[in-house]
Amino acid sequence: MASKVYQEPDTWPNMSQVLLDAVPSSVLLIGRDLRILLANRNFLEKSRRSEEDTLNRPLHEVLPPSILDNLDLTHRIQHVLRWNEPTAGERMTYRPHGGLVRTYYYRIVPFARRQPADSALLLMDDVTEQARLSQDIRRMERHLAVVVESISDILLSTDPEGRILSWNRSAETASGYRSSEVAQRLFHELLLSEHRADLKQVLSQLNHGTPSLNAQWNLVTKAGAPVLISWTCSPMLGDAGNTIGMVATGRDLTESRKLERQLLQAHKLAVLGLMAGGIAHEIRNPLAIVFSAAQFLAAENVETEFRRECAEKVRTGIQRCSAIIEHLLKSARPSEQRGYTPLDLTLTLEDTLQLIANQAKIQNVQVTRRFGETPLPVYGDARLLQQVFENLLLNALQAMPTGGSLEVAAQMDAKTVAVRIADTGCGFAPADLGGVFDLFLMKTTGDQGTGLGLPLCYSIIKQHSGSIEVASTKGKGTVFTVRLPVPPPSP
Repeated sequence: MASKVYQEPDTWPNMSQVLLDAVPSSVLLIGRDLRILLANRNFLEKSRRSEEDTLNRPLHEVLPPSILDNLDLTHRIQHVLRWNEPTAGERMTYRPHGGLVRTYYYRIVPFARRQPADSALLLMDDVTEQARLSQDIRRMERHLAVVVESISDILLSTDPEGRILSWNRSAETASGYRSSEVAQRLFHELLLSEHRADLKQVLSQLNHGTPSLNAQWNLVTKAGAPVLISWTCSPMLGDAGNTIGMVATGRDLTESRKLERQLLQAHKLAVLGLMAGGIAHEIRNPLAIVFSAAQFLAAENVETEFRRECAEKVRTGIQRCSAIIEHLLKSARPSEQRGYTPLDLTLTLEDTLQLIANQAKIQNVQVTRRFGETPLPVYGDARLLQQVFENLLLNALQAMPTGGSLEVAAQMDAKTVAVRIADTGCGFAPADLGGVFDLFLMKTTGDQGTGLGLPLCYSIIKQHSGSIEVASTKGKGTVFTVRLPVPPPSP
């Protein structure tokens, strides 16, 4: 049986062209005479040429002289044809007629296996967009690097174990360490020993999904000096969203703490000036009375009865000055807790209400008691707490010289005993309400006392680990609320 001889179909050249047209690269087949034997669709479209203007044309008519001369392309093709060796890949730029500049990655490969080759393939891949993207990325990287190096805050990054990966210029300035000196060092080695465990815990929390954490750690400089830094630590995320490290920004608190101390000192001086002015204002009046009475006592031919009145005024004025000084000292140091004992606040409130009962009756003030006989246990000094409630009740009476209503209520929950004292008096102006516990303020709001009553109340309640609050409306009344902690049950 005779065997059949395989013959290539007539459509084989067309099939080759179809395959070349399907290639996404631009392809030119160049003969030994440097004429174009074949060009695929991609090249024709990119170069905006037709087949008639390309096929069988010399290479110098198809590619512009700028490419041929600058890349020495003719010599490279001849070398490939002669030695049957492909060239290494390189980049070139090409502007087709009427088009924009394009960037290509090109190679020249021999088309035949025998030497010398019959023709050479010029393969060109359009990488214009990739080149632009690469330029944008490099531009962005440069911009980001400039930003990182220009910010005044410390900025560093670490791997999940805390090894330093980046260290900006502000970090170098604050620490004295150059970036090359700290690269791959554990971050906690640059902190005070007392903060190292905290940093390890922060790294663990960030690695387990915590979004960000704030801390204050001392950074130890190259010279060995600790610098207090306020840190914000955030996870550094990879492409898959997993944590691949930590980014930490830090701000040197040295100057801000220095400014805080200066402001505190200025505040102390302002308070001292206020106290000095208040004391002078308080003591001037009784001293003036004492001085006048002493002048009369020094005069001759003074009647015995008048001399007795002058002596009484001297005694009263001195007692008044002594009371002012005593109140001032109590406001600064109300008491020590070592004398505190368990007590029933109900009894303290009842005793205080009995003390002001006659004064309330004389002023036609209706007193309402809203607490039962149930004990209200607190821990403290009964005498000092009674002084607080007496001050608050007397202030309420002074705010209602022509009568009104005074309500004293108390209630207790699991943690707190709250005492509410509400009056229908003159109240405070909004501008004065924020400073009712400041020294001597009450002298400017109608109080006839020393101006130390409310500050003393505030100090005593704070000494008892409690709080005192005020709410007031001008012309309608004031509400003071005292809250004291309930002591824990006895074991």
